Amino acid sequence: MPEKSRPPRGASAVGRTGAVPTGAVPTGDTPADVAAGAPRPRRSPGPQVRPRNGLDRYFSISARRSTVGREVRGGLTTFFTMAYIVVLNPIILSGTDITGASLPFPAVAAVTALVAGALTLLMGVVGRYPFALATGLGINAIVAVFAATQLAWPEIMGLVVLEGLLITVLVLTGFRKAVFEAIPPQLKTAIAVGIGFFLTIIGLADAGVIRPGTPLISFGVNGQLAGWPLLVFVVGLLLTAVLVVRRVRGALLIGIVVSTVLAIVVEAVAGVGARTPDGTNPRGWALQVPTLPSEVVAAPDLSIVGQFSLFGGFERIGVVAALLIVFSIMIADFFDTVGTITAVGAEGDLLDEDRNLPGAQPVLLVDSLAAAAGGAASVSSNTTYIESASGVADGARTGLASVVTGVLFLLAMFFTPLVQVVPSEAAAPALVIVGALMISQIRTLTWDDMSLVIPAFLTIALMPFTYSITNGIGAGVVSYVLLRSAVGRRREVHPLMWVIAAAFVVYFALEPLQQLF
Repeated sequence: MPEKSRPPRGASAVGRTGAVPTGAVPTGDTPADVAAGAPRPRRSPGPQVRPRNGLDRYFSISARRSTVGREVRGGLTTFFTMAYIVVLNPIILSGTDITGASLPFPAVAAVTALVAGALTLLMGVVGRYPFALATGLGINAIVAVFAATQLAWPEIMGLVVLEGLLITVLVLTGFRKAVFEAIPPQLKTAIAVGIGFFLTIIGLADAGVIRPGTPLISFGVNGQLAGWPLLVFVVGLLLTAVLVVRRVRGALLIGIVVSTVLAIVVEAVAGVGARTPDGTNPRGWALQVPTLPSEVVAAPDLSIVGQFSLFGGFERIGVVAALLIVFSIMIADFFDTVGTITAVGAEGDLLDEDRNLPGAQPVLLVDSLAAAAGGAASVSSNTTYIESASGVADGARTGLASVVTGVLFLLAMFFTPLVQVVPSEAAAPALVIVGALMISQIRTLTWDDMSLVIPAFLTIALMPFTYSITNGIGAGVVSYVLLRSAVGRRREVHPLMWVIAAAFVVYFALEPLQQLF
């Protein structure tokens, strides 16, 4: 965990480094000045830290005020927070048609872990930041609709590969980084805050605290926190919160482990069982039932790797319709990553004074290759996970944490039965606490200019309410361009923001465009 001397999250870069000399006028330091484009004081690089060894030098561990122990702990926390994907992705995809048969559950689980492990390792070694990657569930929702209504699974996976290659080209040309840097600080902060709320609602939904109901969502079971799994979640949440406020190192990881042990004991005594889709057991465990497995090691099934048709989708539905699908997946993938990198980087104080990630090009390159790799492996596009924020909140600051997470995912290929022991109710408290940490940045937003407040509000609100990072960013970008122009501040809008806004207009109008073509 961060030391007690660490400044509050969301503090300006000037406030963190003390870059303004005594007696100088700190111009451009307020959120309003930043939003208006006022000049900022020069940022002091701070005292230089000599690396202790080659590992320290390569990952800049000491330079980012971290230690090997913190990186390992952060990598463990990130893995346990997002290990659910090894089980959830097969649940989502195993019923999808592929070459006349269903995707086998064991194969999807093994390949999901394989691709996540390999790409997270690559992110750690090449990107050198604590970002973990796995199959993107938001993108999966888009992919599943097209696979069920228009395309066979190998054909939609071929389009995912093409989308990943296209984003890779955009990275290599510098366009993706330019877009990242064109987004104004007000929206970048709003993205981080919105993702904080998004993480919170994911955690509450994973634990069953909120569920689909009438008219929109309901609280627990019949308006009550009923059932043993919810008790495990509440105990885990309170325990983790106490550990965090007392600045106990490894608070999130400790919370997950203790909650998992409690869940195993509860299941052994009470025999709760799984929550059933038909609602006959609403008080059951949401995903994994926390029981000790009969076997720990299982040989991975990698038979679905390479089951994709690169241009099959074009042959089935035509060039224009296929390109629209590629565009929709690309927009979701592109801006999910922008939001995730911004939010996780802000949580770890890794961003510069313009809210950009220094040395972001390798990070963006690995993320774009992950999209193509996920499609080629038949487990859907892989992307940078917002759950990486849990590891960062537990001390991770460098790519070494991603190396740890990646190795654990590769091991999970062989230990799939053991991974299934951790229920979502035990991991969900970490997401809620990280959400609380991230929304603290809301205090740095500008509140006295409605042309900045409304875009920020739409960005923050739409992420949790629509369950989509992309929708929140899109609403924020379009409204920002429109409202800043409406108040005569058009010159302050970066030219690329007009391009992004136009792309989002097409994205939001995709359904009528598909019907048209």
